[in-house]
Amino acid sequence: MARTRLSLYDTTLRDGAQTHGVDFSLEDKWLIAQQLDVLGIDYIEAGYPGANPTDTRLFAETRDLGQARLTAFGMTKRPGRSLANDPGFQALLAAKADAICLVAKTWDFHVDVVLGVSLDENLDAIRESAGAIVGSGREALIDCEHFFDGYKANPDYALSCAKTAYESGARWVVLCDTNGGSLPEEIEAIVSEVVKHIPGDHVGIHVHNDTDNGVANSLAAVRAGARQIQGTLNGLGERCGNANLTSIIPTLMLKSDYAERFETGVTPEKLRTLTHASRILDEVLNRAPNRHAPYVGESAFAHKGGIHVSAVQKDPRTYEHVPPEAVGNRRKLLVSDQAGRANILAELDRIGIAIPKDDPRVGRLLDEVKEREAVGYAYEAADASFELLARRMLGNVPQFFDVDSFRVLVERRHNANGDLVTVSEATVKVRIDGATVMSVGEGNGPVNALDNALRKDLGPYQSFINDLDLVDYKVRILTGGTDAVTRVLIESRDGVGNRWFTVGVSPNIVDASFEALLDSINYKLIRDGAPTP
Repeated sequence: MARTRLSLYDTTLRDGAQTHGVDFSLEDKWLIAQQLDVLGIDYIEAGYPGANPTDTRLFAETRDLGQARLTAFGMTKRPGRSLANDPGFQALLAAKADAICLVAKTWDFHVDVVLGVSLDENLDAIRESAGAIVGSGREALIDCEHFFDGYKANPDYALSCAKTAYESGARWVVLCDTNGGSLPEEIEAIVSEVVKHIPGDHVGIHVHNDTDNGVANSLAAVRAGARQIQGTLNGLGERCGNANLTSIIPTLMLKSDYAERFETGVTPEKLRTLTHASRILDEVLNRAPNRHAPYVGESAFAHKGGIHVSAVQKDPRTYEHVPPEAVGNRRKLLVSDQAGRANILAELDRIGIAIPKDDPRVGRLLDEVKEREAVGYAYEAADASFELLARRMLGNVPQFFDVDSFRVLVERRHNANGDLVTVSEATVKVRIDGATVMSVGEGNGPVNALDNALRKDLGPYQSFINDLDLVDYKVRILTGGTDAVTRVLIESRDGVGNRWFTVGVSPNIVDASFEALLDSINYKLIRDGAPTP
């Protein structure tokens, strides 16, 4: 039975760019666009020409993508102006884009209050604008803004806006839940009515995630007959985000109710790039990936309980709804105080340590993990520290350098300008291949100063740590009082985007931090194959 083709439309670079704190450079946009093209997205809405210099420059360039249609975003013509006398619309017509998506008002409340024109004038603007895009030789899409709220208030008018767009030549008439307040049953019922008037293969869905139903609402629209889905990578978007294509795409491809009925431009081979695409976006935005994101998160296929791990090793289907490899992710068997031998053996196998399952050292390692977690360590969140612990107990950790001592000074004083400042300075003495090296570093705090001092001169290992960055630092107080025990979790990253976590525990926060710093450096030296002294 032939499957129906669904069109995928990504608006990460336009609607996603409206997220608080997100600002894409021109090269950021092209990098992400190329990754989306590799994934198999049909339309990439890259920005709003004329709205800002970055987007204007992007649509003045010519760069090949592949199969994806580069799409410009804009508005229908302004009320009271002709097309020729509307600079914003003319900027759209001048854009080097394969398709142009126009946002149009479809809620009578907005037409009256926001635009301040009659309902008929708004219909005329939709008709003229869509016709002009089609006449320019580009594909036209009309985003029917606030369509679902408009339909609930005045179904005849909202539907007339959508029909006008279709009859004026729009390839896609996209129904938007702009406020994000509609629920799946409402979406499904309203789309079912719309496709009685506009063919479903010309109807799209664009929803926001304000009730956490963005994915469910998009799938409801597909069930009702819509054949284009708009959304963003990682659900990026203003307020609570947009429909998350990172969840929608694998659901369409890996869940039989959809996979047997529909196909997209994403092949099984391309789907394996999904996790990479998700992480690339986070790297561009310089933010930590959501560890608990469905399908692509680091914890999406993580198993902690020993019984679970034992079952997964027998057959992954016992606790996994899809194979992690299908989306480019991997299974992670966590090591914690709830772990059993199966967890330990599975993690040792993952990091490449071969050991018989009845080796008594496995039991000793399990006991050591439980004892250390009882005093505050957390190895399920610090896999790099666990690997070092395991290697030390099994006797195969090179001793790259030894720390003889460290000292940290924190001084609050007036600087030369008379301003009151706090200065941190650290001194670290290490022995490398018999020679003692002392380094001094300053920082904006004691931990930063220690990090700078420790990594200032590691002799033959310096080249291995030049690209090492500390990207996150978390402190948790485990016990109360002046003698409180502190746990420090550090996230590190290298120049190619690899990330790892290390942990330190001590009543002294600086000592706990230094322990985690040492683990981070030693882990990188082992992973990158630094030579043993």
